[in-house]
Amino acid sequence: MRPILSLALLVTSVAHAAPLHPAPTYTLAQAGTPVPAPGAETSVPPPPAQPQQEPEAPRAPASRPDPIVPSESPAQDTEPAAEAPAPEASEEAPAVAQPVPAAPQTPAPPEDAPVLAAEAPRTTEVNQQRLVHGAPLYNPNVSVHIVQKKRFADEGKHELALFPATVQVNGKYTNHAGSALQYIYHLQENFAFQVMGQYNWYSNESSFNLELIDKVREQAQAASSLLLVWGAQAGVEVTPLYGKFAFLNDSLAQFSVVLSGGAGIGSTRHLIRPEVANEVDGETFNVPARFGDTGTKFLGSVGGGFRLQFGESYALRMEVRDLIYTARVDKVDGCNLADFEALEAARAGNQDFASLNLSGSCRYEKFDGVDPKTKKNYREDIILGRDLVAEPSSDVLNNISFYAGFSILF
Repeated sequence: MRPILSLALLVTSVAHAAPLHPAPTYTLAQAGTPVPAPGAETSVPPPPAQPQQEPEAPRAPASRPDPIVPSESPAQDTEPAAEAPAPEASEEAPAVAQPVPAAPQTPAPPEDAPVLAAEAPRTTEVNQQRLVHGAPLYNPNVSVHIVQKKRFADEGKHELALFPATVQVNGKYTNHAGSALQYIYHLQENFAFQVMGQYNWYSNESSFNLELIDKVREQAQAASSLLLVWGAQAGVEVTPLYGKFAFLNDSLAQFSVVLSGGAGIGSTRHLIRPEVANEVDGETFNVPARFGDTGTKFLGSVGGGFRLQFGESYALRMEVRDLIYTARVDKVDGCNLADFEALEAARAGNQDFASLNLSGSCRYEKFDGVDPKTKKNYREDIILGRDLVAEPSSDVLNNISFYAGFSILF
């Protein structure tokens, strides 16, 4: 019994001398972690292992809250707020309020500064900010960026146009070449009144018609081969389209499309006898062509063209016009069919023409006498004039001509 009691007392004294430590608890996640052997280093339990977390799904970005607008007036915002004194500061050294620096203000752009798109960068180079006729050069390779109004207004201006050359372009039976002078008053910007005079210093039948006369003794009817000597007309001119273009990189020219129309009168003539060779007493003389006056006719015109203006006072004009005139030949040099029959009877009887009962408009002197230079007897032309008025016909001729010239505006 004594050994057993001694052993019990020994166990009791050891239990009171050493503190008891609770046994560590292990979670299910630490089941696979090896437990170290008991010893001095195991007196402090190891920290529990962090559980494995599953990757979270991406979250939608949170919306930013609207900024809070202060309720104070703008005048109060600009005043710097004074800082409260620190608790440890003494009364002898009061805290001084520090001013808050104001944000730098951007100067307002001038009124004539060009407006750029929000996404386009604004250039700062002086060479690219210069203006050429009101257009900003943000790209040095571009000269004009916008459509502007006409540089020089036409309203209220006078224009004097000279066409040194007017040439017929549809010469089937006739050929014409001449000059024209035109005065234009621009009542409005796109509307003007015009007065025009034209003189054809060359008017003759075409080579085709002259060949018919020479080879087969035939020619086109008088109404189809009537020649225009001069014309005078008045009308209007409109400008439905205008614009400008650049040339030589830094020069601008203003152009406009013009449409015109007018009416008036024109003087006409017809070929009586072409150029011939007259042989008298073994001597040959060249007799020029003989034309007869066929009176004045109604004259109208329609056309269109292009005007190119340089500066404020000078312009070039190129136009195409269709001159329309009636072509009824019932008189030649004022003599009608009855007059020619009386002249022919007097010629056959070698009678004086002055004693004949002719119409007041008949200029019989054109068919009487002998040319001293060519020895041509003009009485031989009576039968040719009679043939022209024997079968009068009516027609409307179209003389399409090209006009090239220049004008001065003032």
